[in-house]
Formats: sequence, C-alpha cells, structure tokens
Amino acid sequence: MKITALFKEFYESEKAGGVILLFVTIISLALANSPIQSSYIDFWQFDIGGHSITHWINDALMAVFFLLIGLELEREIYKGELSDIKNASFPLIGAMGGFIIPACIFLLFNFGTATQAGAGIPMATDIAFAIGILSLLGNRVPLSLKIFLTALAVIDDLIAIIVIAIFYTKTIICTNLLLSLAVFAVLLLLNRLKVKNLIPYLVGGVVMWYFMYNSGVHATITGVLLAFAIPFGNGDKKSTSYVLQHFLHKPVAFIILPLFAIANTSIAIGANWQNGLGESNSIGIMAGLILGKPIGIVAFAFTGALIGLCKLPKGLQWKNIVGVGLLGGIGFTMSIFITILAYDDVALINSSKIAIILASVTAGLLGFLFLKFTLKPKSKFKKPSELE
Repeated sequence: MKITALFKEFYESEKAGGVILLFVTIISLALANSPIQSSYIDFWQFDIGGHSITHWINDALMAVFFLLIGLELEREIYKGELSDIKNASFPLIGAMGGFIIPACIFLLFNFGTATQAGAGIPMATDIAFAIGILSLLGNRVPLSLKIFLTALAVIDDLIAIIVIAIFYTKTIICTNLLLSLAVFAVLLLLNRLKVKNLIPYLVGGVVMWYFMYNSGVHATITGVLLAFAIPFGNGDKKSTSYVLQHFLHKPVAFIILPLFAIANTSIAIGANWQNGLGESNSIGIMAGLILGKPIGIVAFAFTGALIGLCKLPKGLQWKNIVGVGLLGGIGFTMSIFITILAYDDVALINSSKIAIILASVTAGLLGFLFLKFTLKPKSKFKKPSELE
C-alpha cells in the first residue's frame, strides 16, 4: 500500500502533538488548582480588544486548525483514502455511526432538558490524541489501520464542522454572511484563474474570517472554506495546497492545539467535583464517548459491509476496528470546542470539560489495551514492506 510523504508528516506531527496535548493538559489542570489558581485562571480571561485570550484562541487560532483539517480532507478526497468511493465508504459509514449513536445516547439522558444542546459533544474524535495513542503501539500497527483511523477522524471533524454550522449558530446577520461568502467566491475565482500565489488567499481568508465572525456563524468554518479555495493542482510538492499544508503541520500541532488545551483546561476543580459526574449531562457525555463511539463505528461499518455498501480494508480484522472505535471515544479538543458553543453557564461548561477529559482518558486506555492484546507484534526478521 502506498503512502504519501505528506500523510506520513501529518501522522507524525499529530502523533507528537497528542503527547504534548496530554502533557500541557496535566500542567494546566495542576496550575488551575494550585496556590496561583486565581492569577492563572484570570490570565486566560485577560481582555484584549474586547475579548479574552481564550476567546481569541477559540475563535481565531482554531480557524487555522480547521484550515489544516480542510487541507488534509481535500488531499484525502483528491489523492488519498477518500479518492476511491470503495475505500472512502468504509470510514465514512463508520464515522456516521460514530456521531449518530453517541448523540442518541446523550439525548437518551438529556432530551427535553436544558442540557440537550450538548448532543454534539460526544460526536467528535480528537485526531492528535487518537493517533498519539495508536503510535504508542509501535510497528505492530498495520499501515491500513493508521490510514483508517486518520480518515475516520478527518471525516469525523468534517461532520463536527457541519454540526457546528447548522446547530450552534444562534443568530445570523445575513449581510455579513453574504459578504463572507462573496469573498469565498472571489477566492474560488482566483483558483479557477490558476492564481497560485498564497498571499491573496491568505489575505482573503482573513477578510472572510472577519465577516463570518460578525455574521453569527462560528468563524472557524472559514478555515475549511479557505482550504477548498486554495489551489490543489496535481497535489505535488510545488502545489499551493501542499506548501501551505506542509507549513501548518508543526505550528498547529505544537502551538495552536496546545494553547487551546491549556486555555480550555484551566478549570478550578471544587471539593465536590465528582457530584457533577452523576448529572445527566455528564453521564450522556461519558456514555456517548466511551460506549457510543465504538458501538456506532463498529455497528455501522459491519452493517455496511454486510449489505455490500463497503468492505473491510485489506489486512485488517474486525477486532482492529473495535480498537479504533474505542480510540474514537477520545473527544477532547473538538468535544471541548462544541461544549463552549453549546452552553453559556460556566459551571456547566466546566463539569462538561471534566466529563470529557475523564471519558477521553478512559477511551484512550481501553483502546490502547485492546489493541495491545489483539495486534500481533511484527517479526523482527521480516523485512518491512510498508513506509512507517
């Protein structure tokens, strides 16, 4: 099976990024519950231009993260796992189950209550954390399983973006939305005219972000739109899309996502924090991520294969898909992101974040242990035929 250098770079950056995310999350929680608790938490709420530092990270820097996700999705569609409908259908159907079942489980506990808006929280998979956990298993992980997890997580993020755009937009200012889409149309025209210089796209992206931000639709959507406006060409190393994607890997993995994790896990954990885990919102989040994700991914993928809509990738077994399904329960970044959009109450947001962190850690451990005991180590005498 062939693998592009850019996919390997994406996989490697996400792998290292996952380790960093875990480290900074632990540090942030420790500082938020240390003697400097007040100063530390207040720092992230410091006002800059009418908004807190956390707000700028969530609304501006995360747009760059979504730009990278969009570029990776575009590459997968044109040249990667999603370029062939037969290959794409398996992770696509699995991802559908991975967002429908967790949402249904969440609503089972929260439908008709003030917290039902959080149904999107357990839908998401954190690419960096999931790949980071998978990488701990070393060379015993088949290349096809790495590609499946990456494709699943990218599709998962795309679904999350669509959910954000449709269900977490409260008020729309049509004029600004139309202006943002007009800028997008101009960028698409530049693409058609074969303008390859990145500068007009980046400048246009900032303008598009500004109008989108003031339209009521979450501004991070701009990142994905911009990704599909940037010329892909033949996808080689000289293409505009490749150059930008290559450039963004390290800043996103080592700066943007860690900053997001630090800012959004500065949570003061009260003496009776565990009481919140018994509330319907927390139960829905944890059950959705820990149970809903693997059940949904495996059940939908298996059913799809059974009726001929897709097929299990060559070299994989269903127990491998169960392991990836468990890793799919690592929500973290996207789950926290959706929590911020779903709720306004600070106490509810913090209790949801704690539930997400605990569920993600549990899902990660279960996925790691399951795959550790079900994946056979590669023979050290066997010559590798894959690019790791």
